[in-house]
Amino acid sequence: MSMIRQSVMNLEGYTPGEQPDDPSIIKLNTNENPYPPSPKVAEALAAMDVADLARYPDPVCRALRSALAELHGCKVDQVFVGNGSDEVLALCTRAFVENDGSVGFFDPTYSLYTILAKIRDVGERVIALNDDFSWPIDDAITALNGHMDCTLFFFSNPNAPTGMLCPLDDVRRFCEAFDGVVVVDEAYVDFAEECCDRLALELDNVLIARTFSKSYSLAGLRLGYAIGSAPLVEAMYKLKDSYNVDALAQVMALAAVEDVASMDANASRVVATRQRLARRLGELGFTVCPSQANFLWVEPPRMGAKEMFDALRAHRILVRYFPGERTGRFLRITVGTDAAIDRLLVVVTSLCSDG
Repeated sequence: MSMIRQSVMNLEGYTPGEQPDDPSIIKLNTNENPYPPSPKVAEALAAMDVADLARYPDPVCRALRSALAELHGCKVDQVFVGNGSDEVLALCTRAFVENDGSVGFFDPTYSLYTILAKIRDVGERVIALNDDFSWPIDDAITALNGHMDCTLFFFSNPNAPTGMLCPLDDVRRFCEAFDGVVVVDEAYVDFAEECCDRLALELDNVLIARTFSKSYSLAGLRLGYAIGSAPLVEAMYKLKDSYNVDALAQVMALAAVEDVASMDANASRVVATRQRLARRLGELGFTVCPSQANFLWVEPPRMGAKEMFDALRAHRILVRYFPGERTGRFLRITVGTDAAIDRLLVVVTSLCSDG
């Protein structure tokens, strides 16, 4: 008899984007920020006393939570800080879903959602996006109202992997109609034109999840947070690891929050490059989804997405390909530096001409 749970035996784990060792490879596959974090982050790290690492970190991140509460205009007890937003999402599946319950999400979306449901060994209520990857809000509300076991819904906005932004009014309508907790996953929201944090402060059943990995250029730090009603936040704190956020991460994240202007400047650079890349790819015949993130979801002309993925890889450029009935026609391209995007466009233009 196996000593491993059957659900774990059957599980196909999450597959992260490739992380090559060769620095000469142009890496446009994991939605990292191509620009460094705030200089204040480096200053804070340099100022740390290594002797402080002999002591445990603050288990509830009081200083960082206070800064985030000020940033979002809420109370400290409405802020949860975790080891990346992935921990936030995982804790939500433990706090807000019964053992015989289910987790809901749209499709396609962030592939971790289904993994988290399978880890909990609970059901999944999957709502297909429209053919153009827009959100069937009314159909979703009707479908979910027929499944009262679904008490948690992950709503990626801007969506991954499409980069599209669901209008705030539609998100609100969904949240108000859903009889459970809605986690609006805003990993890419600093590259977008609007956000949903007001919903988390106005509606008792809404959490927004944010990460320092994208706009703050701190993917290597592993720090995320959630904003929402105090009872939801308290439930997550009951379940977290004793010291889930290390001392270095707390210090550097606090420095980043205290220099939002630096983050905004980097995000603006990324948005400008995103717009240039989208325009040029459109001219080359690509189908380009309207992105509000730091990546583009595109369908190549003249050749299949997998064929172009392989061709770009042969030119030492990594993008992301997701096999699947709906996703297999598209590539996800992270917005890199202008130099990296210039190189990408030279290769893509050649491939389109040769094709």
